[in-house]
Amino acid sequence: MSAPTRPRFEPKTDFEGSNLPPLSSTGHPWTSLLYCDAGFPKDLFQIALAQLVEHPEYNSTLILRSEQLSDTTDNFPHEIPLLEGHVPLRCIHRRLLPRRPGRDNPLEQYCTLYARYDDDLPTVLVLTPLGSPLPYYHPAVSHIGFRYLDSDPPTLQLDVLPLPATPTDVNSRLFRTSLALLDTLHRYGWGAMTNYKKRVQHDNLVPREVYQDMYLQMREKYKHLVNSWQETTDPLKHVFEDIGIATYLILLWKFSYHDRPANGFLDFGCGNGLLTHILISEGYHGCGIDLRARMSWSHYSKETQDRLHVHAFNPFSETPDPFLLPGVFIIGNHADELTPWVPVLSTLHSASGYISIPCCPWTFDAKFDRSSSVRFPLANGEDEASFVESLSLGGHASPSSAYSMYRVWLAGLSRHCGWQIECETLRIPSTRNWAIVGRKRWGDANAAERNIDDILQSVRDRGIFKSRKPEGKAGDH
Repeated sequence: MSAPTRPRFEPKTDFEGSNLPPLSSTGHPWTSLLYCDAGFPKDLFQIALAQLVEHPEYNSTLILRSEQLSDTTDNFPHEIPLLEGHVPLRCIHRRLLPRRPGRDNPLEQYCTLYARYDDDLPTVLVLTPLGSPLPYYHPAVSHIGFRYLDSDPPTLQLDVLPLPATPTDVNSRLFRTSLALLDTLHRYGWGAMTNYKKRVQHDNLVPREVYQDMYLQMREKYKHLVNSWQETTDPLKHVFEDIGIATYLILLWKFSYHDRPANGFLDFGCGNGLLTHILISEGYHGCGIDLRARMSWSHYSKETQDRLHVHAFNPFSETPDPFLLPGVFIIGNHADELTPWVPVLSTLHSASGYISIPCCPWTFDAKFDRSSSVRFPLANGEDEASFVESLSLGGHASPSSAYSMYRVWLAGLSRHCGWQIECETLRIPSTRNWAIVGRKRWGDANAAERNIDDILQSVRDRGIFKSRKPEGKAGDH
C-alpha cells in the first residue's frame, strides 16, 4: 500500500464572508493575513506547534537555533497579549541565535500557548519578540499568532499585530514570511497525524548546540582561506565543508578519547590537504597522504607542509606502512577508491577508530556495481530491513539509489571488520554528508581478523588491484 499523501497546501486571503474573525486583544487591532484547511484534528495542534517553537531554524537560513530560557504555566509576563475569549496555558521564553552573529543580533521571544475558556486544548500560539530594533530575520510585528479554528472544515489561520507602517499586502515581506510559516505548520500537523519519522538523523554522536557554537568560532578563524584558495574547485564549498568536518572531529575526539586519539590522525587520501591543515593548526598531531601533491600544499604553513606526504597505499606491501600506526584515527573524507579500505585498515593496524564520508562508490578494486557486489553477512538473527533502517540513510534511501545501496554495503563491511556501526548526517554544505564512524570494536576479534584475511585473499585472487605509483616529485613531501 502506498503511503498517504499530504493534502495540498492551499492558502487563502479572502476573509470577507469567511466567518473567520481575527484575534482580538484589549486596544490592539490584529490583522488576519492567511488561512487554510488544517487537514488534521485539534488534538495534534500542540504537537505541530512544538516543532515550530523548537526549530525556528527550519524557517529561516539566518537563524542558527533557539535556546530555551524558561518555561512557565503561571505568573505570565506582562508583555504577552490578553486575548479575548482565551486564557494562557504555557509560556516559553526562548532566545533566537543568528547564524551570523557578526551581522545579526540574538533576539529573545515569548512563545505563549492559549486555550479557549471552555477548553483545555491549546488552539493559539502567539510569538512575542522582546526589544527593538528587531533583527532582519524577524517579521516586523509586535505579535504573530497561529490559530486552530473548529470550523467546517477545521482551519489554520495566521494573524499579526504589525509594527506601525509595516506593509501587509501579498507582495510584502511580512506576507511572504507568514505564508512560509503557515505552510510549515500545515506540514507539521500532517506529519503528526501520519506519525512522520524524520529520515535524516543529525547530532547522534555530537550535540547540536556544542557543534554549532564551536563551528561559528572555527568559521571566523578560517574563513580567510576562501580568499587564498589555490585549487580550481569552489572555495566556498570546500573551505566551509572542511571547517565543518574538522569541528566535528575535534568534538568527536573530545567525547570519545577525552581529548584526542592515542596516536594522532591519518587523513587517508587527503587531496587538497585543507582538513589536515585545519587540524594541525588546532594543535592536533597527524598527517595527510595522497598520490600527488596539490597546489595548495605549498601555500600552507611549514608545520602543515611537513605533515603532508605523497604516498602510495599498498595493502600487500612487505614493508610496514609508516603512516598506518597502532592507535591512529583514520579519516576517509570523500576518499573514493580508498573508502572501502578504511574499516579494513582500521582493524588490520589496530586503529583507535575511523570516520568514513563516502562519495563516489568503489569496492576494493573496481567501481561499485549494485547488481554484482554481494553484501556482507549480518549477525545471526539480525533482520536486514532493521539493519538498513538503523543506518539513517535519509533522502537517498530509495531502494533504486546506487548511493544508498553502497552505504549499506559499507556498513556491512564495517560490521564484518569488527566495528560497531554508528552513523551521522554531518552539518556540512554537501549532499554527500552521511558518515559512518567506528569507535568501538564489535563481536569476536579473531573472527574479524579472519574476515579481513578472506577479503585480502579475494582481492589477490581477482588480480585486478594494482598499487598506483606516486605522481609528481614525491621526494618533496
